[in-house]
Amino acid sequence: MNILILGGGGREHALAWAFAQNPKVDQLFCAPGNAGIAEQASCVALDILDGAKILAFCAENAVDFVMIGPEAPLAEGVADVLREGGILTFGPGREAARLEASKAFTKEICAACGAPTARSQTFTDRDAATAYLAAEGAPIVVKADGLAAGKGVTVAETPDEAQAALDAIFDEGPGARVVIEEFMTGEEASLFILANGTDFIVIGSAQDHKRAFDGDEGPNTGGMGAYSPAPILTAEVTERALSEIVRPTLAEMAARGTPFQGVLYAGLMIENGAPKLVEYNVRFGDPEIQAIAMRLGAQLLDAILACAEGRTAEGEVNWAEDHAMTVVVAARGYPGDYARGEVIGLPAIDLPGAQIFHAGTKLRDGEIVSNGGRVLNVTARAATLAEARKRAYATLDAIDWPGGFARRDIGWRVLGR
Repeated sequence: MNILILGGGGREHALAWAFAQNPKVDQLFCAPGNAGIAEQASCVALDILDGAKILAFCAENAVDFVMIGPEAPLAEGVADVLREGGILTFGPGREAARLEASKAFTKEICAACGAPTARSQTFTDRDAATAYLAAEGAPIVVKADGLAAGKGVTVAETPDEAQAALDAIFDEGPGARVVIEEFMTGEEASLFILANGTDFIVIGSAQDHKRAFDGDEGPNTGGMGAYSPAPILTAEVTERALSEIVRPTLAEMAARGTPFQGVLYAGLMIENGAPKLVEYNVRFGDPEIQAIAMRLGAQLLDAILACAEGRTAEGEVNWAEDHAMTVVVAARGYPGDYARGEVIGLPAIDLPGAQIFHAGTKLRDGEIVSNGGRVLNVTARAATLAEARKRAYATLDAIDWPGGFARRDIGWRVLGR
């Protein structure tokens, strides 16, 4: 098969790395790709929001399958254009992608199907939202309704912090919409599903660290590290999440005439064995997929293709009794202002089960330089999470980049137990 992956971050490098191990793959393309992805795929300059141009590229290059990585082309309806053009594609259409593109829509779906989630209200009027905040107090959660690259959520610990988050959303201009929801206690984890209508495959679980600094301090980011599997998602908790949240959601989407096909990422809050939905994403999490891809390898493509082709019963994966961890190396200043174009010295990978995925890099005069906020994902797999962590940090410590920083405590919660 000739396969095209859309995207150019760490998620897409992990997908390219896993896909490239599968003998089904003849030629692998990635648009736009990055310096690391170029080792596994031919990187092409395509506007990934332009479905017509992607469709033309597929025709010119005999592309058999398109894997859409990020959320923006999904919300734009690129999957609809490709499927209408006869290209086997994995990712929801525009209407189904609203599960991520609109937090208010997700709340509507949860109410319709009875899926447990945080109590909330949606506002388009600043004064009404401000009055609601004043009545509710803190802690409270303030969410921008649309896509925000993983950074549109503020878990406000004080009323002033909540008001500042609210003002920032409404200051974006006309049409702003905000979801304000109760603060849920418990432990957060992510469950990843490959879905086609009401059929699905469970593809793995993970836990990530959103705050920028050690001890879960600092601003929310797109994710500073993750590990898989998530111990809190026991077989019993997973089954409750599937029966109370995932299955009802998929059934509701199908009943509305917008069946879901693609990755359904359920962010869950778990307390006393009871899961509640925090949010849905409609693509693989980044950096969670880096850890999951390390564990699955070539199987990942087989499962995705089985689901895309409506053969979910044939797509079950075989898990090893192993663990994986990924640690994000970010540019100093992220998630605020940061420098680009700094030369990065990468080590030869000499530890078994270790891999460096590129998230924000490019080649300049033969050298790898930084080209984003989250720049590298140092990932390792081992029989235990402690050993995976040791391998990941040993590899990270060999990277020569004074302009980068990483959290040193990824996995603290579970390893501290």
